[in-house]
Amino acid sequence: MNEPVDTSTSTGPVIGRRSLLRGGAVLAMGAAAGGWLATREAAVAGVSRPAAVPVYRAPFQQEQTLHLAATDGWVSMPKPPGAAIGAFWPDSMAPPHYNVYAFGFRDVTSLSPTELTPRVLAEKEHAQISAPILGFDQYVKQADGSDNAVRITLSNLGLAVRPDLVDGHTVHWHGFTNAIPLFDGVPELSISVPIGRSFTYYYRPHDPGTFMYHCHFEDVEHVQMGMTGVVYVRPERNTATQKYAYDNVATAYDREFTFMLTELWAEGHYRDAHIQTTDWTDFKPSFWLMNGRAYPDTLEPSSNPLSTGPDPLSASGESLRYNPISSLVRCLPGEKVLLRIANLGYQHHAMTLDGIPMTVVAKDASPLVDSTVNLTYQTSTVEVGPGESRDVIFDAPPNPGTTPLKFRLYDRNYAYLNNAGDSGYGGQMTEVWVYPAGQLGPQSAANA
Repeated sequence: MNEPVDTSTSTGPVIGRRSLLRGGAVLAMGAAAGGWLATREAAVAGVSRPAAVPVYRAPFQQEQTLHLAATDGWVSMPKPPGAAIGAFWPDSMAPPHYNVYAFGFRDVTSLSPTELTPRVLAEKEHAQISAPILGFDQYVKQADGSDNAVRITLSNLGLAVRPDLVDGHTVHWHGFTNAIPLFDGVPELSISVPIGRSFTYYYRPHDPGTFMYHCHFEDVEHVQMGMTGVVYVRPERNTATQKYAYDNVATAYDREFTFMLTELWAEGHYRDAHIQTTDWTDFKPSFWLMNGRAYPDTLEPSSNPLSTGPDPLSASGESLRYNPISSLVRCLPGEKVLLRIANLGYQHHAMTLDGIPMTVVAKDASPLVDSTVNLTYQTSTVEVGPGESRDVIFDAPPNPGTTPLKFRLYDRNYAYLNNAGDSGYGGQMTEVWVYPAGQLGPQSAANA
C-alpha cells in the first residue's frame, strides 16, 4: 500500500525524564455496606438525567478525521464523608469540586479539525479520564479511488500544573495491526509529539473489533495518570437499521456500551502534582474505575467536557465535567446489548452481571464465531486481564412493570468495590436498567 505524506510538524523524539519502573502490586482491601451507600443511592435515583451527549464521532462515508489534545488537569473521585488518604487525597492543590491530578486526552475536533487555534490551546489543564470513546468504520476503498481512512491529529498542549516537565505524547492503538511503524505510537520506533506541536496519525482499519488506545511515552506513568481510552472499528456490513460488532450475524446488537477498566493510585497522582518521584513498583490502588469513574458516579449521565456553562454536578456535589463518560447501561426488553469491555489497568478484573446471562463473542478484537466455527460461550462473569478486551452480548429480560428493572454489573473481587478504603460500595460497579417497553428512545451514541 502507498504510504501517505507525512504531515508531522514534530521535530523528532523527546528524551524521557524518568526511567520506567514496570510492574504493580495488588492491594486487597475490604468493602462493607454503610449508611453512606443508602444515602448516595437515593440521591442518584433523584438526579435529573439530561440527554447524554455523543461520546464518539458519527459514522463516516469518507475520510474520518479526529483532533485530540493531550494535557494535564484535575478530576474528581467520590468522597464519602470523612474519607481521606493521608496527605495524598484529596489533593490540597486541587481547585473546588476536584480532588485528583491527572493527565488525559481531549476531543477538540469541534474546536478545530487539525490546527492549534487559541480555543484549542485554552483547553490546557483540562484533561479528562477516561479518554474519549472513539468509533470508526472499517476501511473501504470505493471504485472512484476515494476511501474512509482514519486520520487522528494529536496536539501536545503541555502540562500546566508541572510546566517544568517537557513530556512528549503519542497515540498507540493497543493490539491493532499497523503496517506502518511511524503511526504505531511507540516513541522508540516512531516519534513523540513535543509541547506546542502536532502530528497526524494515519490508519486503514481493515479488521473490526474492540481495541484500546493510550500514550506510549513513559507509558507506565502516563497510562496510570489517565491517558487511556477505548477505540473500536465497526464492520462494513453495518446498515442504518442493523448494527454488528463483527462480520457475523451472531454479533448483531441494538445498543452498545464501552467500559475502560483501570485503577487509580492517589499517592502516585499526588507525587506527580507535587514534584516528587514515584516508585511505580509500590503500586497500591486507591480507586477502581470504569470509564474514569468510581461507583456511584458510574451511574451519572455522560457530560460534555467542552461545555462552557455551569459544571454538571453529581448528586454528591462533586464535578464530573472531566470524568465525562457514563457507565450506566440502559435498554429495553428483548434488545441485544453489546458490552465492549477493555482493561488498561495493572490488575486482573472479573466483571459479573447478576441475573442476566452474557455471551462472549470476541476476545482481544478476535471474533469467536465465523462461518464454520462457533466458540462463543455463555457466562455470568467475564475475565479481563491487563491489556485485554472482551465483546459481550446479552438479551435484555422482560419488564412487565412501570419502572426500570435494575441489575448490578460489578467486579467479582470485592476488594475492588470501595472508594479510598472507606466503608460502603464503590469502585468498579455499575447497573443495567431495563426500562418498560416504550420508555426509552433509540440510542444516539455509545454509552448514551
